[in-house]
Amino acid sequence: MHGEYKVPGGKLVVVDLDVEDGVLRGVRVAGDFFLEPDEAIGAINSALEGAPADTDAAGLAARIDAALPPGTTMYGLTSEGVGVAVRRALAHATDWTDYDWQLIHDGPQSPALHMALDEVITAEVAAGRRPPTLRVWEWGAPAVVIGSFQSLRNEVDPEGAERHGITVVRRVSGGGAMFIEPGNTITYSLSVPDALVSGLSFADSYAYLDDWVLGALGDMGVKAWYQPLNDIATDAGKIAGAAQKRVVADGGAVLHHVTMAYDIDADKMLDVLRIGREKLSDKGTKSAKKRVDPLRRQTGLSRAAVIDRMIASFRGRYGLAEGRVTDEEMSRARELARTKFSSEEWTARVP
Repeated sequence: MHGEYKVPGGKLVVVDLDVEDGVLRGVRVAGDFFLEPDEAIGAINSALEGAPADTDAAGLAARIDAALPPGTTMYGLTSEGVGVAVRRALAHATDWTDYDWQLIHDGPQSPALHMALDEVITAEVAAGRRPPTLRVWEWGAPAVVIGSFQSLRNEVDPEGAERHGITVVRRVSGGGAMFIEPGNTITYSLSVPDALVSGLSFADSYAYLDDWVLGALGDMGVKAWYQPLNDIATDAGKIAGAAQKRVVADGGAVLHHVTMAYDIDADKMLDVLRIGREKLSDKGTKSAKKRVDPLRRQTGLSRAAVIDRMIASFRGRYGLAEGRVTDEEMSRARELARTKFSSEEWTARVP
Protein backbone atom coordinates (compact mmCIF):
# COMPACT_ATOMS: atom_id res chain seq x y z
CA MET A 1 0.00 0.00 0.00
CA HIS A 2 1.19 3.48 -0.85
CA GLY A 3 0.20 6.75 0.82
CA GLU A 4 1.28 10.36 0.33
CA TYR A 5 0.60 13.47 2.37
CA LYS A 6 2.03 16.95 2.02
CA VAL A 7 2.35 18.44 5.48
CA PRO A 8 0.63 21.87 5.34
CA GLY A 9 3.41 24.43 4.97
CA GLY A 10 5.92 21.58 4.92
CA LYS A 11 7.17 18.73 2.77
CA LEU A 12 5.85 15.56 1.16
CA VAL A 13 5.72 12.38 3.25
CA VAL A 14 5.50 9.06 1.42
CA VAL A 15 4.72 5.77 3.14
CA ASP A 16 4.80 2.25 1.67
CA LEU A 17 3.58 -0.64 3.77
CA ASP A 18 1.80 -3.98 3.93
CA VAL A 19 -0.74 -5.33 6.39
CA GLU A 20 -0.39 -8.85 7.75
CA ASP A 21 -2.63 -10.34 10.43
CA GLY A 22 -4.05 -6.91 11.18
CA VAL A 23 -0.73 -5.13 11.82
CA LEU A 24 1.61 -2.95 9.75
CA ARG A 25 4.55 -4.70 8.13
CA GLY A 26 7.42 -3.58 5.90
CA VAL A 27 6.86 0.10 6.71
CA ARG A 28 9.08 2.46 4.70
CA VAL A 29 8.83 6.23 5.22
CA ALA A 30 10.39 8.57 2.64
CA GLY A 31 10.03 12.11 1.34
CA ASP A 32 11.72 15.43 0.61
CA PHE A 33 11.76 16.50 4.25
CA PHE A 34 14.83 17.12 6.45
CA LEU A 35 15.54 14.93 9.46
CA GLU A 36 18.42 14.72 11.92
CA PRO A 37 20.05 12.48 13.07
CA ASP A 38 20.14 9.95 10.23
CA GLU A 39 19.07 7.09 12.48
CA ALA A 40 15.77 8.86 13.19
CA ILE A 41 14.28 7.53 9.94
CA GLY A 42 14.96 3.98 11.11
CA ALA A 43 13.38 4.78 14.45
CA ILE A 44 10.25 6.03 12.69
CA ASN A 45 9.99 2.88 10.57
CA SER A 46 10.53 0.65 13.61
CA ALA A 47 7.92 2.54 15.63
CA LEU A 48 5.32 1.88 12.97
CA GLU A 49 6.27 -1.74 12.36
CA GLY A 50 3.76 -4.00 14.06
CA ALA A 51 1.28 -1.23 14.90
CA PRO A 52 -2.36 -2.35 14.71
CA ALA A 53 -3.74 -1.37 11.32
CA ASP A 54 -6.71 0.38 12.94
CA THR A 55 -4.52 2.79 14.93
CA ASP A 56 -5.54 6.37 14.17
CA ALA A 57 -3.10 9.06 13.06
CA ALA A 58 -2.71 10.46 16.58
CA GLY A 59 -1.88 7.00 17.93
CA LEU A 60 0.70 6.44 15.22
CA ALA A 61 2.25 9.84 15.95
CA ALA A 62 2.52 8.95 19.63
CA ARG A 63 4.41 5.74 18.77
CA ILE A 64 6.82 7.76 16.62
CA ASP A 65 7.40 10.43 19.27
CA ALA A 66 8.20 7.78 21.86
CA ALA A 67 10.79 6.16 19.59
CA LEU A 68 12.67 9.19 18.27
CA PRO A 69 16.29 9.59 19.42
CA PRO A 70 16.92 12.48 21.86
CA GLY A 71 17.53 15.77 20.07
CA THR A 72 15.75 14.73 16.85
CA THR A 73 15.07 17.68 14.56
CA MET A 74 12.35 17.60 11.92
CA TYR A 75 12.01 20.22 9.20
CA GLY A 76 9.03 20.01 6.86
CA LEU A 77 7.95 16.86 8.68
CA THR A 78 5.84 16.05 11.72
CA SER A 79 5.06 12.76 13.38
CA GLU A 80 1.38 13.59 12.88
CA GLY A 81 2.04 13.99 9.15
CA VAL A 82 3.60 10.53 9.00
CA GLY A 83 0.55 9.15 10.79
CA VAL A 84 -1.76 10.77 8.26
CA ALA A 85 0.28 9.35 5.36
CA VAL A 86 -0.07 5.88 6.88
CA ARG A 87 -3.83 6.30 7.22
CA ARG A 88 -4.04 7.47 3.60
CA ALA A 89 -2.11 4.39 2.47
CA LEU A 90 -4.50 2.14 4.38
CA ALA A 91 -7.51 3.98 2.92
CA HIS A 92 -6.14 3.69 -0.65
CA ALA A 93 -6.36 7.46 -0.97
CA THR A 94 -5.73 9.11 -4.31
CA ASP A 95 -3.42 12.05 -5.02
CA TRP A 96 -4.01 15.36 -6.80
CA THR A 97 -1.97 14.23 -9.79
CA ASP A 98 -4.12 11.11 -10.26
CA TYR A 99 -6.83 13.25 -11.85
CA ASP A 100 -7.42 15.36 -14.94
CA TRP A 101 -8.56 18.60 -13.32
CA GLN A 102 -11.02 20.90 -15.02
CA LEU A 103 -11.40 24.67 -14.61
CA ILE A 104 -14.71 26.51 -14.81
CA HIS A 105 -14.43 30.30 -14.82
CA ASP A 106 -17.55 31.79 -16.34
CA GLY A 107 -19.08 35.25 -16.34
CA PRO A 108 -21.08 36.73 -13.46
CA GLN A 109 -23.89 34.62 -12.02
CA SER A 110 -26.58 35.39 -9.47
CA PRO A 111 -25.92 34.40 -5.84
CA ALA A 112 -28.66 31.75 -5.90
CA LEU A 113 -27.27 30.21 -9.08
CA HIS A 114 -23.79 29.97 -7.55
CA MET A 115 -25.25 28.03 -4.60
CA ALA A 116 -26.99 25.69 -7.02
CA LEU A 117 -23.95 25.19 -9.26
CA ASP A 118 -21.93 24.05 -6.25
CA GLU A 119 -24.52 21.40 -5.43
CA VAL A 120 -24.94 20.17 -9.01
CA ILE A 121 -21.25 20.06 -9.95
CA THR A 122 -20.27 18.23 -6.76
CA ALA A 123 -23.03 15.67 -7.32
CA GLU A 124 -21.70 15.10 -10.84
CA VAL A 125 -18.18 14.53 -9.48
CA ALA A 126 -19.57 12.03 -6.94
CA ALA A 127 -21.35 10.17 -9.73
CA GLY A 128 -18.20 10.02 -11.85
CA ARG A 129 -19.76 12.00 -14.70
CA ARG A 130 -17.44 14.97 -14.22
CA PRO A 131 -13.72 15.20 -13.37
CA PRO A 132 -12.56 16.99 -10.23
CA THR A 133 -13.29 20.65 -10.79
CA LEU A 134 -11.93 24.01 -9.71
CA ARG A 135 -14.64 26.63 -10.21
CA VAL A 136 -13.75 30.31 -9.86
CA TRP A 137 -16.82 32.45 -9.25
CA GLU A 138 -17.78 35.81 -10.70
CA TRP A 139 -20.54 37.49 -8.73
CA GLY A 140 -23.48 39.11 -10.52
CA ALA A 141 -24.78 40.95 -7.46
CA PRO A 142 -23.77 41.80 -3.89
CA ALA A 143 -24.82 39.20 -1.34
CA VAL A 144 -24.63 37.82 2.14
CA VAL A 145 -24.09 34.06 2.12
CA ILE A 146 -25.02 32.44 5.41
CA GLY A 147 -24.00 28.99 6.55
CA SER A 148 -26.37 26.06 6.39
CA PHE A 149 -27.06 26.09 10.13
CA GLN A 150 -26.97 29.80 10.92
CA SER A 151 -29.96 31.75 12.17
CA LEU A 152 -31.08 34.24 9.53
CA ARG A 153 -32.26 36.84 12.04
CA ASN A 154 -29.14 36.51 14.17
CA GLU A 155 -26.74 37.01 11.25
CA VAL A 156 -28.36 39.58 8.95
CA ASP A 157 -29.93 42.98 9.56
CA PRO A 158 -32.77 42.97 7.00
CA GLU A 159 -33.03 46.76 6.91
CA GLY A 160 -29.29 47.08 6.26
CA ALA A 161 -29.45 44.43 3.52
CA GLU A 162 -32.38 46.19 1.84
CA ARG A 163 -30.72 49.60 2.15
CA HIS A 164 -27.62 48.37 0.31
CA GLY A 165 -29.39 46.12 -2.19
CA ILE A 166 -27.90 42.94 -0.71
CA THR A 167 -29.33 39.54 -1.64
CA VAL A 168 -29.29 36.98 1.19
CA VAL A 169 -28.77 33.32 0.29
CA ARG A 170 -28.07 30.19 2.33
CA ARG A 171 -25.43 27.72 1.17
CA VAL A 172 -25.37 23.94 1.70
CA SER A 173 -22.19 23.98 3.81
CA GLY A 174 -21.78 25.04 7.42
CA GLY A 175 -19.65 27.89 8.73
CA GLY A 176 -20.20 31.60 9.07
CA ALA A 177 -21.70 34.44 7.06
CA MET A 178 -19.80 35.93 4.13
CA PHE A 179 -20.25 39.52 2.95
CA ILE A 180 -19.92 39.67 -0.83
CA GLU A 181 -19.36 42.57 -3.21
CA PRO A 182 -18.53 41.51 -6.77
CA GLY A 183 -15.37 43.59 -7.24
CA ASN A 184 -14.12 43.02 -3.72
CA THR A 185 -14.44 39.24 -3.40
CA ILE A 186 -12.61 36.20 -4.76
CA THR A 187 -14.50 32.93 -4.38
CA TYR A 188 -13.63 29.45 -5.60
CA SER A 189 -14.95 25.93 -5.18
CA LEU A 190 -13.22 22.58 -5.34
CA SER A 191 -15.48 19.62 -6.12
CA VAL A 192 -13.36 16.51 -5.51
CA PRO A 193 -13.84 12.75 -5.17
CA ASP A 194 -13.99 11.51 -1.61
CA ALA A 195 -10.91 9.37 -2.32
CA LEU A 196 -8.73 12.49 -2.46
CA VAL A 197 -9.27 13.15 1.25
CA SER A 198 -9.44 9.52 2.40
CA GLY A 199 -7.47 9.00 5.59
CA LEU A 200 -7.68 12.66 6.55
CA SER A 201 -9.67 13.92 9.50
CA PHE A 202 -12.35 16.49 8.73
CA ALA A 203 -10.09 19.21 10.15
CA ASP A 204 -7.00 18.05 8.23
CA SER A 205 -8.91 18.03 4.94
CA TYR A 206 -9.38 21.81 5.14
CA ALA A 207 -5.66 22.52 5.22
CA TYR A 208 -4.94 19.80 2.66
CA LEU A 209 -7.40 21.14 0.08
CA ASP A 210 -6.07 24.69 0.36
CA ASP A 211 -2.35 24.04 0.54
CA TRP A 212 -2.10 25.02 -3.14
CA VAL A 213 -3.59 28.46 -2.52
CA LEU A 214 -1.15 29.12 0.33
CA GLY A 215 1.61 28.48 -2.20
CA ALA A 216 -0.03 30.81 -4.71
CA LEU A 217 -0.31 33.55 -2.10
CA GLY A 218 3.32 33.02 -1.14
CA ASP A 219 4.33 33.59 -4.77
CA MET A 220 2.48 36.92 -4.56
CA GLY A 221 4.41 37.94 -1.48
CA VAL A 222 1.70 37.04 1.04
CA LYS A 223 2.83 34.74 3.82
CA ALA A 224 -0.36 32.92 4.75
CA TRP A 225 -1.25 29.89 6.81
CA TYR A 226 -4.27 27.82 7.72
CA GLN A 227 -5.80 28.76 11.06
CA PRO A 228 -8.04 25.90 12.26
CA LEU A 229 -10.72 25.18 11.61
CA ASN A 230 -11.45 27.10 8.45
CA ASP A 231 -9.58 30.41 8.14
CA ILE A 232 -6.67 31.47 5.96
CA ALA A 233 -4.73 34.09 7.89
CA THR A 234 -1.68 36.34 7.76
CA ASP A 235 0.13 38.44 10.33
CA ALA A 236 -2.14 41.31 9.32
CA GLY A 237 -5.38 39.37 9.83
CA LYS A 238 -7.78 36.91 8.25
CA ILE A 239 -8.02 36.98 4.46
CA ALA A 240 -10.33 34.04 3.73
CA GLY A 241 -12.78 31.55 5.18
CA ALA A 242 -13.52 28.03 3.95
CA ALA A 243 -16.48 25.67 4.27
CA GLN A 244 -17.21 22.10 3.22
CA LYS A 245 -20.09 19.80 2.39
CA ARG A 246 -19.73 16.04 2.06
CA VAL A 247 -21.77 14.13 -0.55
CA VAL A 248 -22.25 10.47 0.38
CA ALA A 249 -24.25 9.36 -2.66
CA ASP A 250 -22.67 7.38 -5.48
CA GLY A 251 -18.87 7.35 -5.07
CA GLY A 252 -18.86 10.26 -2.63
CA ALA A 253 -17.43 13.74 -3.08
CA VAL A 254 -16.40 16.81 -1.12
CA LEU A 255 -17.40 20.38 -1.87
CA HIS A 256 -14.78 22.76 -0.51
CA HIS A 257 -15.36 26.45 -1.17
CA VAL A 258 -13.46 29.53 -0.07
CA THR A 259 -14.29 33.23 -0.02
CA MET A 260 -11.33 35.61 0.03
CA ALA A 261 -11.42 39.35 0.76
CA TYR A 262 -9.75 41.21 -2.11
CA ASP A 263 -11.07 44.50 -0.72
CA ILE A 264 -13.86 45.32 1.71
CA ASP A 265 -16.23 48.11 2.68
CA ALA A 266 -16.13 47.41 6.41
CA ASP A 267 -18.72 50.04 7.31
CA LYS A 268 -21.23 48.57 4.87
CA MET A 269 -20.46 45.05 6.08
CA LEU A 270 -21.16 46.04 9.68
CA ASP A 271 -24.40 47.71 8.58
CA VAL A 272 -25.58 44.42 7.06
CA LEU A 273 -24.09 41.70 9.28
CA ARG A 274 -24.86 41.33 12.96
CA ILE A 275 -21.40 40.53 14.27
CA GLY A 276 -21.60 40.20 18.02
CA ARG A 277 -19.00 40.44 20.74
CA GLU A 278 -19.16 36.70 21.43
CA LYS A 279 -18.06 35.90 17.88
CA LEU A 280 -15.15 38.30 18.17
CA SER A 281 -14.10 37.18 21.65
CA ASP A 282 -11.68 34.48 20.46
CA LYS A 283 -10.30 36.49 17.53
CA GLY A 284 -7.94 38.68 19.52
CA THR A 285 -9.60 41.91 18.40
CA LYS A 286 -12.39 44.19 19.57
CA SER A 287 -13.30 45.37 16.09
CA ALA A 288 -14.75 43.34 13.21
CA LYS A 289 -13.04 45.78 10.85
CA LYS A 290 -9.67 44.47 12.01
CA ARG A 291 -10.56 40.80 11.48
CA VAL A 292 -10.12 40.95 7.70
CA ASP A 293 -7.08 42.29 5.85
CA PRO A 294 -7.77 42.45 2.11
CA LEU A 295 -5.55 41.02 -0.60
CA ARG A 296 -5.60 44.27 -2.54
CA ARG A 297 -3.44 45.95 0.08
CA GLN A 298 -1.23 42.93 0.68
CA THR A 299 -0.47 42.12 -2.97
CA GLY A 300 -0.75 45.46 -4.78
CA LEU A 301 -2.29 43.49 -7.67
CA SER A 302 -5.63 43.83 -9.41
CA ARG A 303 -8.34 41.32 -8.54
CA ALA A 304 -8.06 39.77 -12.02
CA ALA A 305 -4.29 39.42 -11.63
CA VAL A 306 -4.67 37.67 -8.27
CA ILE A 307 -7.15 35.21 -9.80
CA ASP A 308 -4.91 34.60 -12.82
CA ARG A 309 -1.95 33.83 -10.56
CA MET A 310 -4.01 31.49 -8.41
CA ILE A 311 -5.18 29.56 -11.47
CA ALA A 312 -1.64 29.43 -12.87
CA SER A 313 -0.33 28.10 -9.56
CA PHE A 314 -2.93 25.32 -9.49
CA ARG A 315 -2.23 24.44 -13.11
CA GLY A 316 1.50 24.31 -12.49
CA ARG A 317 1.06 21.90 -9.60
CA TYR A 318 -1.62 19.54 -10.83
CA GLY A 319 -2.57 20.38 -14.41
CA LEU A 320 -5.81 22.14 -15.27
CA ALA A 321 -7.80 21.98 -18.50
CA GLU A 322 -10.37 24.58 -19.53
CA GLY A 323 -13.91 23.34 -18.98
CA ARG A 324 -17.47 24.54 -18.84
CA VAL A 325 -20.79 23.90 -17.17
CA THR A 326 -22.71 21.53 -19.42
CA ASP A 327 -26.19 22.41 -20.68
CA GLU A 328 -27.70 19.68 -18.51
CA GLU A 329 -25.82 20.88 -15.41
CA MET A 330 -26.90 24.46 -16.02
CA SER A 331 -30.52 23.44 -16.51
CA ARG A 332 -30.54 21.56 -13.21
CA ALA A 333 -28.75 24.42 -11.45
CA ARG A 334 -31.24 27.01 -12.68
CA GLU A 335 -34.11 24.88 -11.46
CA LEU A 336 -32.45 24.47 -8.05
CA ALA A 337 -31.73 28.20 -7.88
CA ARG A 338 -35.42 28.91 -8.48
CA THR A 339 -37.03 26.22 -6.32
CA LYS A 340 -34.52 25.96 -3.46
CA PHE A 341 -31.92 28.68 -3.13
CA SER A 342 -34.28 31.57 -3.92
CA SER A 343 -37.04 30.22 -1.69
CA GLU A 344 -37.98 31.63 1.70
CA GLU A 345 -38.37 28.08 2.95
CA TRP A 346 -34.66 27.36 2.41
CA THR A 347 -33.20 30.78 3.21
CA ALA A 348 -35.14 31.02 6.48
CA ARG A 349 -35.01 27.32 7.37
CA VAL A 350 -33.21 28.40 10.57
CA PRO A 351 -35.14 31.61 11.32
